[in-house]
Amino acid sequence: MTARIAILDDYQNAALTLADWSVLKDRAAITVFNDHLEDEAAVIRRLQPFDIVCVMRERTPLPRSVIAALPNLRLIVSTGSRNASIDLAAAEARGIAVVNTGYVSTGVVELAWALLLALLRHVPEEAASLRAGGWQTRIGGDLAGRTLGLVGLGRSGAAMARIALAFGMRVIAWSQNLTPEKAAEHGAQWVEKRALFAGADIVSVHMVLSARTRGLIGAAELAAMKPDALLVNTSRGPIVDEAALIAALTEGRIAGAALDVFDREPLPPDHPFRRLPNCLATPHVGFVTRATYTVFYQDTVKAIDAFLGTPGN
Repeated sequence: MTARIAILDDYQNAALTLADWSVLKDRAAITVFNDHLEDEAAVIRRLQPFDIVCVMRERTPLPRSVIAALPNLRLIVSTGSRNASIDLAAAEARGIAVVNTGYVSTGVVELAWALLLALLRHVPEEAASLRAGGWQTRIGGDLAGRTLGLVGLGRSGAAMARIALAFGMRVIAWSQNLTPEKAAEHGAQWVEKRALFAGADIVSVHMVLSARTRGLIGAAELAAMKPDALLVNTSRGPIVDEAALIAALTEGRIAGAALDVFDREPLPPDHPFRRLPNCLATPHVGFVTRATYTVFYQDTVKAIDAFLGTPGN
């Protein structure tokens, strides 16, 4: 029996080019969907014929209500080491296997610095001016001698600290579990939460979204920031109170924000982050690199191959 495989949310139409799917050709029929569906009923209608669903983490959610409506589903393969948008208990109750792929973490850090520098040096505005026939229009900021405040000092935060030190920056850090000793191991100084927001010239967020971190940065934290400070978020949108950030940017209480993640994705067409002049926004592309996608889809093929090769499947 041929297994029916759905690959979801392949925005760049890259899945079939970055892995050798031919190993499945005699056992599977593959359908790639490049668009994104938000309506749950539409997602169910699309996925009902499929035995295997390959999801890009946190693009199309698979809650209990969706899983319960997919009678043929036997395997979910999700990119990345975790995917909070899959109801694992519902899958287990139905006997549906859930497999995660490997991950390359360097892309998010690289994008954080790209956004930070572009915002600090007004790269989009200066490039647009040049294309329009203009020349210099703004004075950029500096990194050397400035203070980077890291909210989270795990793998990504520690990488941010190393790069900041190479730029000649001072690094301060805070998270709920961070200790002064652990911060010092990465060349950072531990500070209290409010002191971080008050003292940093640039605040960069590097935490996993959880019940404890949702809304972690709100109106009070933004109010403590310097008027010329910048906020960078390449982790998860809901860690920062969206309404509070929009208000701070609209009123000019902080100089700007660079964002790759949002409460709702894709970002609605009329969202303020699309038009605020002091907001540099990208469409959650921190992990969208060739190296990361290659790992994602090669591991996906391996997982499906192993699943279909199991006796009884």
